[in-house]
Amino acid sequence: MADVTVTAPPAAPPPAPSRLRSWLLAGQELRADKLGAYAQEPPPEKAHSWWKVMCLTGVDYFSTLGYQPGIAALAAGLLSPIATLVLVALTLLGALPVYRRVAAESPHGQGSIAMLERLLTFWRGKLFVLVLLGFAATDFVITITLSAADAAEHAVENPAVADLLHGGNLWITLGLIALLGVVFLVGFTEAIGIAVVLVAVYLLLNVVTILVSFVHVFTEPQVISDWSTALVTQHGNPVMIVALALLVFPKLALGMSGFETGVAVMSHVKGDPTDTPERPAGRIRNTKKLLTAAAVTMSCFLVTSSLVTTWLIPQEEFADGGAASGRALAYLAHSYLGPVFGTAYDLATIAILWFAGASAMAGLLNLIPRYLPRYGMAPEWASAARPLVLVITAIAFLVTWIFNADVNAQGGAYATGVLVLFSSACVAVTLAARKAGQRRLTVAFAVITLIFFYTTALNVIERPDGVKIGAVFIVAIVLVSLVSRLTRSFELRTTGVVLDARAEQYVRECARRNVRLVANEPDAGDAQEYQEKVAQIASDNDLPRSDDIIFVEVTLTDPSDFESVIEATGVVRPGGYRAITLEAPSVPNALAALLLHVRDVTGVPPHIYYEWTEGNPINHLLRFLLFGAGEVAPVTREILRRAEPDRTKRPHVHAG
Repeated sequence: MADVTVTAPPAAPPPAPSRLRSWLLAGQELRADKLGAYAQEPPPEKAHSWWKVMCLTGVDYFSTLGYQPGIAALAAGLLSPIATLVLVALTLLGALPVYRRVAAESPHGQGSIAMLERLLTFWRGKLFVLVLLGFAATDFVITITLSAADAAEHAVENPAVADLLHGGNLWITLGLIALLGVVFLVGFTEAIGIAVVLVAVYLLLNVVTILVSFVHVFTEPQVISDWSTALVTQHGNPVMIVALALLVFPKLALGMSGFETGVAVMSHVKGDPTDTPERPAGRIRNTKKLLTAAAVTMSCFLVTSSLVTTWLIPQEEFADGGAASGRALAYLAHSYLGPVFGTAYDLATIAILWFAGASAMAGLLNLIPRYLPRYGMAPEWASAARPLVLVITAIAFLVTWIFNADVNAQGGAYATGVLVLFSSACVAVTLAARKAGQRRLTVAFAVITLIFFYTTALNVIERPDGVKIGAVFIVAIVLVSLVSRLTRSFELRTTGVVLDARAEQYVRECARRNVRLVANEPDAGDAQEYQEKVAQIASDNDLPRSDDIIFVEVTLTDPSDFESVIEATGVVRPGGYRAITLEAPSVPNALAALLLHVRDVTGVPPHIYYEWTEGNPINHLLRFLLFGAGEVAPVTREILRRAEPDRTKRPHVHAG
């Protein structure tokens, strides 16, 4: 017999957290349960009218007008308006129905990732989610950097300050990203109110610019005939033009960037008084209104802006370094409405592009804490907003420096992240419709899925840098997640233990003396097996009594899960032997949690008895890390040591 409990001296009490640490972790509402483990309790979210929340997601979606027409003209040339019509059709007939279904299936802001997470279990499910989170991170981080870079472009190209700011794109972009980080560090409670003002002003200025531009088109109708003549001359008959537009429209995918953000922030949408957490019907209905209104509004702006910018701006001005590069509508505002209006347009564009990063930051702060800490694949501080803001801001600095704040250079990575998320959402809703027995919807969603797969594949072939950047994010997330999971493997990650009436009775009966538990993995399950086990434990550990023993038997569930609530059930085994059965993703963690719970209920540290497992200890450690089993005794003891520093209060572990 070997008692493995008497080792280290009592640990000193933990030091009080520093003022900086307390500030960084402010907002991370923690509760200590009976086990000493911690679980996040997010503060209640204030709900807002759907049209106000639409403005929050709209700072991402609508702000693409600042650069989308220029990127479209540069990518598709004279085909830009026709390719934009194809994009609008895919938006209204493809992306919109898909994300309306996503909103219904994941109404708490988890997005399509949560729908796919439910389809896969064990480590392949976790890895799949990490890959999707990598593309989501690509989408949101590049939203921050690309939008800030284009805001800097509008500032530098403004005629009033062009000489003063010339060549300062990189530093202006970094400054805008830093300012965004400061806003989130201070607190971001008024985001929706700011977004409403910015969206209203920006869209109004765009309406004026586009209407005035159409007036100039009507006074100079030859621009339309010149465009149509050049289109036929370069690309042939109408059939060929449509075919080419279908081929090039994936390059315009940035114009669909707001849908994932729209479902990510839906937890802020006000529902009905009768809504329940399980089925918030009012929130779902209003989010569908949000998505529809945003898609229709943006589609109108996309079509009209592509027409006037293609007709009125010389093609060479869209090239890198041209006056309309990344700022086509601003070019028209200055050209037709003068420097005062043009400067006002630039300021509004700079503000909404900068705040588009706020929408993306909010999306990341919503997604990351929902998945990585729950998987044990992020440090505990990842549940707090401010440390995440610092990490995201640092990553945005690095991406901006790598791309030298170039809008066009980041377009490929941005489009890749957007399209991969669209494709995953399409797959999720197709499978959901199939599971619900909706055959027509299944076929319709499957067709949309194929279109988005085609669009994504074509974008990757045309701009492979996008998937390279996405791969970097995926590798970084996977590596950090695995390292975090390994370092947190010995945490007491059970968030609660519930004993049924019979299990409580067993514990009370033994608490009059010493509570002695025996870890058992049933074999034949007959009376002889339990009788031999009792005799062996009594002999190995020199126990004076063997009638107070309670067997504990753990059934493994999904070992890739991290946190869990343990439900303990008391049963009678053959021969009248008492047993408590558990289901958990990790045997040592479940047993440690049960021991601490029994100690808290009875006031006496219980004893648990193991048999040593034969075999290579390294192999057993790997089995524990990957499959939740392995050599249980020393791992249980280590988990208890970390959870309870006071050795006098720590349950006793025996192995023989």
